[in-house]
Formats: sequence, C-alpha cells, structure tokens
Amino acid sequence: MGSTPQPRRGNTRQRIQDVALELFAEQGYEKTSLREISERLDVTKAALYYHFKTKEDILVSIFEGLNRPVAELIAWGETQPRTLETKVEILRRYSDALVAAAPLFRFMQENQATVRDLSIGQTIKGRVLSLVDLIKDPDAPLTDQVRCFTALFTMHAGMFALKDIDGDPEEKRKAVLEVAVELVTRAHDPGPHQ
Repeated sequence: MGSTPQPRRGNTRQRIQDVALELFAEQGYEKTSLREISERLDVTKAALYYHFKTKEDILVSIFEGLNRPVAELIAWGETQPRTLETKVEILRRYSDALVAAAPLFRFMQENQATVRDLSIGQTIKGRVLSLVDLIKDPDAPLTDQVRCFTALFTMHAGMFALKDIDGDPEEKRKAVLEVAVELVTRAHDPGPHQ
C-alpha cells in the first residue's frame, strides 16, 4: 500500500510494446494488425492510437528503448583509449545489452525482410559497424578485421544457436562472451603468427 503506482501512460505504452512484440513473434509483423493488438490488450483501438499511430511506430519505440544502452556504449567507447581492456569492456557491456534486447532480436531473426525494409534495419547495421570500429584497430590486417566482425556475430548468433541447447542461460551467455573476447584479443595482439 505504501508503494506509489507508476504513471498510467508509461505502463500502457510498455504493455502495448510487450503485446505487440508477442504477436509479431507469434504470427509475423505483416500479419499482425493494430486491431489484434488492441483486442489482446483489451483496450479500444482509439486508446492504442493515443500512444501509437502505426505498427512501425510501436516497433521503432521498442527498438529505441532497447537501442539506448548500445548508443550509450558506442558514445562511451569513442572516448576511451583503444586498449584491450576497453575492447573487452565493450564486448561485456554489449553482451548485457543483448540479453535485455532478446525479444527484439528474436523478432528481427524471424522477420528479417520486414526489418530490412524498415528504418531500424539501417540503424542496426550502422550500430554494428560502429561497434566493430571500436573493437578493431584502424589499420588492422584483413584477418583481424574478420575476427572483430566475427566476435560480434558470434554474440548475435549465440543468442539463437544456444537457446535450443540445454543449460543455464547465464552460462551460455558467458561462453559466447568468452569466445568473442578470445577473437578480439587475438586481433588486438596477433603475435608472431599472423
């Protein structure tokens, strides 16, 4: 009784985003209508319209919320020295951001054509390229550039590939992160065998 309720608007927006993402994942983005979203929420279409005018508005708002930590990570990384410690910290923080964004990543995996056609597709591509730039050295040989790209794709793929394998999700996340760190470490300090 002593807890203060959250503002209504924030709760409703969040519920709309959660339900929309569920429906997009279940039946695909194209096949989901605003009417179906409002019915599952048990609100009028007008109430839904108050918050979002289109399905793309809903998707972009979900993406922006989950993208904020990554945008902040890129901004932080751009102010840091290009040490191995910085690169490992970027991977660690990105791993945490991916866990938070797991429902959105599942949606993107299952609706790749839609994502490519929407504005968020370009934003995601740009974000990944910015992260690669932060973890690779500017004059890195091609093999080391490939290692840095592969480190990020390992983190993305790990979210999907390992979900069907038995085991603790946190242990799987740590294993994926360890492989990504090994790749970036090798690229950072390739040693005598290039």
